[in-house]
Amino acid sequence: MKAILFVGHGSQLEEGNEEVRTFIKLLTPKLGKDLIIETCFLEFGSPSIMEGIDQCAKKGASHVYVIPIILLQAGHSKIHIPATIDEARDKYPYIGFTYGRPIGIHEETADILYSRLKTIGFDAKEPDEETAVLLIGRGGSDPDANSDLYKISRLLWERWNVKWVEPAFMGVTSPLVNEGVERCLKLGAKKVILLPYFLFTGILMNRMAEMLEGFKNEYPNNEFLLADYFGFHPKLQKIIKDRVEEALEGEVKMNCDTCQYRINAMEHIDHHHHHDHGHDHGHHHHHGHHHVHESR
Repeated sequence: MKAILFVGHGSQLEEGNEEVRTFIKLLTPKLGKDLIIETCFLEFGSPSIMEGIDQCAKKGASHVYVIPIILLQAGHSKIHIPATIDEARDKYPYIGFTYGRPIGIHEETADILYSRLKTIGFDAKEPDEETAVLLIGRGGSDPDANSDLYKISRLLWERWNVKWVEPAFMGVTSPLVNEGVERCLKLGAKKVILLPYFLFTGILMNRMAEMLEGFKNEYPNNEFLLADYFGFHPKLQKIIKDRVEEALEGEVKMNCDTCQYRINAMEHIDHHHHHDHGHDHGHHHHHGHHHVHESR
């Protein structure tokens, strides 16, 4: 019996934890029918990770796949979850454990962020010389997670037509949001869109709304907009499903999720694959290629 244990970060606002549970409920029918599915939280929410593992054990799991629903690698995903898995290995020596990858930087993350901008009436694909998008992360003490936010903002800049995509953080490290806004204005932006990169609603979103009012008062000649948080968008289901399948297949891969070369290559192969069926009378020279595609 295989169990998938999803680990949410956990929020002090219970509605944030409810969002995680609801997301998993919607995702469950799309996962294998014979899997045990449980949800737990790193902090604030319950059950805890160990309680989640106990639950899987109680239901007869022989292998537990721990999948973090966390945006970026950080202390939690590198230290706290593995430490709990180590404890669980001692407690349940007869159960196998596999630890999956966090959401990380994935092609779909850019699409979700784009849809958040469109919802507030801004199309980042249209050329715009006056608007800066400020991508706002939670901020932490882990250099990897902090630099990932920089990487994502660059990837967005590559895909979008806005003149600036700048990273900023809510806390712990700089540039903080007010420094990020100031930088956008110094660079010449007339309009700044605050784009929060958080998974669930919570204290941070409440703070963002207050900040928005503050910026409008402080800089009356500029325009400020606040987009919705990243959140549990339907496209997130695909990312998490990828993470589950990757763990079940026992190959937690290096990150090729945003590599344009690979994405273009897949589309190229896909195109050939469909194209062949119409015109191909007994020539099988593409089959090697599309086999690669199907085994992904």
